[in-house]
Amino acid sequence: VQLQASGGGLVQAGGSLRLSCVASGRTFSSYAVGWFRQAPGKEREFVATINWSGDSTYYAGSVKGRSTISRDNAENTVYLQMNSLKFEDTAVYYCAAGFRFPVVGAETYEYWGQGTLVTVSS
Repeated sequence: VQLQASGGGLVQAGGSLRLSCVASGRTFSSYAVGWFRQAPGKEREFVATINWSGDSTYYAGSVKGRSTISRDNAENTVYLQMNSLKFEDTAVYYCAAGFRFPVVGAETYEYWGQGTLVTVSS
């Protein structure tokens, strides 16, 4: 599975962005997908994950209530809608696919996309 993340950009605090993760491969619907982020000088951290069918999700406390992860298996795409963005949400965001759900450890995901940069101005 190859993953391509997009949708990042510059946004003012309080604004919204929707990130997309498009996958290649016919077995995309067999994978759980997670979003992670890495801010400058910090370790990569878990943001959210969704199971293979899309009917179960799990969020990090830092984004819960402000973000929604969803998927469209027909389009091989997972989305991360982020609202009420804060300066501390600034990071490179990565999507990853794996077989386990819900898991928050980056090491448990099999495949990774390149990152997309989200910059929130205060």
